[in-house]
This record gives sequence, C-alpha cells and structure tokens, in this order.
Amino acid sequence: MSIESTRINLQNTADPAGVQRRAVRFERDDIELSGLLFTPAGDGPWPGVVVTGAWTTVKEQMAGTYARALAERGFAALAFDFGGWGASGGARRFVESPKEKTADIRAAAGFMAAQPAVKAVSGLGICASAGYMAAVAADGALDRLALVAPWLHDRGLVDQIYGGAEAVDGLIAAGRAAAEAEPAPMVAASATDEGALMYGAPYYTEPDRGLIAAYDNAFDPASWAGWLTYDALVSADRLDAPTIIVCSDAAALPAGARAYVKRTDAPVAELWLDGVNQFDFYDRRDVVQRAADAVAGHLGGAAAAQLA
Repeated sequence: MSIESTRINLQNTADPAGVQRRAVRFERDDIELSGLLFTPAGDGPWPGVVVTGAWTTVKEQMAGTYARALAERGFAALAFDFGGWGASGGARRFVESPKEKTADIRAAAGFMAAQPAVKAVSGLGICASAGYMAAVAADGALDRLALVAPWLHDRGLVDQIYGGAEAVDGLIAAGRAAAEAEPAPMVAASATDEGALMYGAPYYTEPDRGLIAAYDNAFDPASWAGWLTYDALVSADRLDAPTIIVCSDAAALPAGARAYVKRTDAPVAELWLDGVNQFDFYDRRDVVQRAADAVAGHLGGAAAAQLA
C-alpha cells in the first residue's frame, strides 16, 4: 500500500456517501468566522460537535478531516477558522492566542446549539486546541469532551519543552515586544528555511498532507507571550463533563495528557495507541478511523439522552 493511500484528508478523498458539507459563517465579538458544517443525510436531529485542530492550522486540515469523519458516524460536525486565520476575519493575523481561540470555540458552540437540527453539542480538540476546548467544556458550554493527541502544557512543561526557564522568559519578552510593534509574521513551517517555526516538521511541510493552499503557513511572534504563559491543565480542576482522551506515548506531549487525567475529577476514558506519532493522528487513515470511532462512541452517550 502506498504512503498516499494511507493518508486521508479533505483534499485527497471524496466525501463519504450521505455526508453533506456546507459553508457557514457566524460571529464572535464582531469578528466573522468561517466554517464548514458536515452533516449526515436527512433532516436530523443530530448530535452536534465542534472540532478544532492544531496550532496555526485552518479548517481544511485535521479539523475538517475529523469533522467529516464524525458526520459519517452520525454527527453534525463543525470545523472553522479561528479569528485571524484562514478565511475568518480579524484585524491581527496569525496570532496563536489561547484566550481569543477559546472565545471563538465558545461562539462556535453557541452557533451549533442554535441550529434546529442539532442537539447535545460536544467538543473535539486536537493538539494545541485541546486546552482551549477543555476550558470551554469546563465552563459548561459543551455536553461532552474529546481530546485527540492533546497538547496540554503548564509552565513546568513549557520550561522542559522550550529550553528552560531563561529561554522561555526571553521568548515571552520577545512576544510582548512583538505585540506592541507592527505585525511581522514568520514562516510557520518549512523544509528548507531553518528560521521557520516548525523547521522540517512532517505534515506541515508536505503538500499532499498539511501544506495545502488554504494553510496560512504563518505565525506572528506576538503569539509567544500568550502561548507560553497559558496553563492548559488548570481547567481540569473544574471539569465535570465526561471526557475521552485518545493519545500515544509516541505523540508530542503524552505527559500533558496524563497530567490532565490525574488532576481532574471528571470521568475520563482513555485510548492509548501504540507507535502512533503526532502527525499520524492528523491524517493516517487507520488512526483517524480508530480515533473517530472512539470519539463517536463517547460523544454518542450525550446524544442518546438528548435525542430520546
């Protein structure tokens, strides 16, 4: 089997029979957000789910892949571009702002809840957006929560990942300075530019995977302050929504997933896959299918009660 046939995304595979997609738009604080709503055939009602992806990404990447997979499994699933990214509005572009992206997810959950054919809105956060999605669930805006290959950090993990406390403090200071200056985005991913944010990273640098036309492939260094000071674990203290985490010890930050599970009193189911790296979770066909099956099974619990 070729490598290409093991990958699944919105660009290289047709929508499954019965799955419908339509472009939608909704607002958050006067910022117009652009989304893709995937639904099964028919008129519903369907359980709803908001799906968000990794940092710097757009709805046509892993978020859209999982949204479509969940529609195939009976859900109305929304993938959308965060403010300042992709086809969404927003004056300052390409800022990875946990605060703003969390607010966007809350608006997306409200949009889904207002749809007559949608019931029991839950959330699926992939990679960096897992922390944002978990915070919205912890605030009571989502019925259930699913996290796939989650990146969940606090300052202790940040120091380990980014070269120690001194290096992190330097990046935070640089980010605050950049926020006060004219925007000067850098390249997010490159196979040749060693100054890129993600130099040589798989998926993001591969045209048949994540390096698609819709991808902004940009990162505003003003992001560093908000990103590095963000505590994605603290929402565990107030979370009570039933949760599933799908991860692997070969993923980017399994320590964060385990720390979150240990810290929360919410009911958490876990699925740990062997030998699956972070990027495989984004588009490897068998991994996406297995993760989507697990997520659909978990989120369907809330749906059954709501739709009975």
